[in-house]
Amino acid sequence: MEKKMAQTLEQVRSSYPDATVEVWAEDEHRIGLHPVNRMVWVPVGEQPVAQVNWRFEWLWLVGFVHPCSGETNWWIVPLLNWRVFSRLLADFARHFGLGKRKRVILVVDLCLFPSQRSSRIPDGIHLLFLPPKSPELQPSERLWTLTNEAIANRSFTPLDELEAVTSHRCQVLLNQRQLIQGLTSYHWWTEAVN
Repeated sequence: MEKKMAQTLEQVRSSYPDATVEVWAEDEHRIGLHPVNRMVWVPVGEQPVAQVNWRFEWLWLVGFVHPCSGETNWWIVPLLNWRVFSRLLADFARHFGLGKRKRVILVVDLCLFPSQRSSRIPDGIHLLFLPPKSPELQPSERLWTLTNEAIANRSFTPLDELEAVTSHRCQVLLNQRQLIQGLTSYHWWTEAVN
């Protein structure tokens, strides 16, 4: 992956010599009314009690991370398919002013509807696909332990409550760049980018 990233970076830099080129990673995480269970300490002899909502309702949390700086960008969507993902990419490109002067190589996994990759990708974004079944190479996979902290061992009745708590957690994480950078900036990632 390191070699492939370095080659892609070199191609984009040579094609757009006047542009700033950054490498970001994206991943998606399904959260729902079923709780994220974590171990808890209880006094000896007591049984821990957990409330569980058995309804099957979900939201998708989509995270973008720039591992070298720790900058993140988040979306919470009720449905995730390639059409929604294309709109997220367009919003991402607009938010960061991507185009001729700024380019982003976006590392994504193949699990998000690989047969529909021919959809329109906004100008300024170059997708770099991870090899199949390689979550250990995806820096943004490490974001989910941080976002799950706010919802762990909690039971939510409506999705609106889950969305509000998750949204607040993502806003907090926007300001914790050093923490994010420490979790997502793999040594080989930094070497490939520089």
